[in-house]
Amino acid sequence: MARQLRFTGTDSKVDGCPALHTDEGAGEVIVQGKPVTDPGELAQLQHFGPDDVAVAVPRELLVNWGPKGMERVPELVDRDTFRRLFKTFKHTAWRLETRRGYASDRQDLDFQAFLATGSSPCDPNEPWFVNIKAQTEAGKRVGRVRVADNPPTTEQLFLLDYARHNAAVGEDMRYLWRADADRAALPAEDFWIFDSRIVALLHFDDEDNMLDTELITEPAAVVRYAIIRDAAVHHAVPYGQFAAQAAPTE
Repeated sequence: MARQLRFTGTDSKVDGCPALHTDEGAGEVIVQGKPVTDPGELAQLQHFGPDDVAVAVPRELLVNWGPKGMERVPELVDRDTFRRLFKTFKHTAWRLETRRGYASDRQDLDFQAFLATGSSPCDPNEPWFVNIKAQTEAGKRVGRVRVADNPPTTEQLFLLDYARHNAAVGEDMRYLWRADADRAALPAEDFWIFDSRIVALLHFDDEDNMLDTELITEPAAVVRYAIIRDAAVHHAVPYGQFAAQAAPTE
């Protein structure tokens, strides 16, 4: 079914392109302009897929006729799309973890082993470790700051012990007491931020099950999460140092 397109406007003084139209159903903006066909120019375009078409339009067209505001609709993605971000990021991947526990950890056999022995095993051939090791060996940076309660919950102690496995494949693992996180005005949100460009905000239910992943690319929102990241890293300490602080005293 053909989309219902509404003419938005043009800076053309007579007729022809450039012009903008709006998809009445999806709200997408259709840009009409001169096609970019030079192979050398096309080779410089980033995130350009085999079915994409590039057009060139004057900046004034977008300033004069582009949308001036929008009501952001959450973009929820499936697990496979979320996982691909860990293979396609170019420079940095970083996470803030703020929950008292995660249902996925409690269902993990490594967690059961930790409860029984006080030490968490690890399979270095797990896909996560294999991929992160490859990414960090390629020069990319991966890190986390985990917020812990005082005293830490059992789930937080498990992750603190498990942090050595993450560090072994190149992750920068850091920790922060919840009281210090509150003083630094860090929000109680769990998210990954990739290349300071894409935020994956993780939503959980009251039983700590991850419900869905929301991707955020709106620049002002991404800057907010980048500020949170910088503050968290500034106040946090390496996991080994934190483990010594969290160890029970006799």
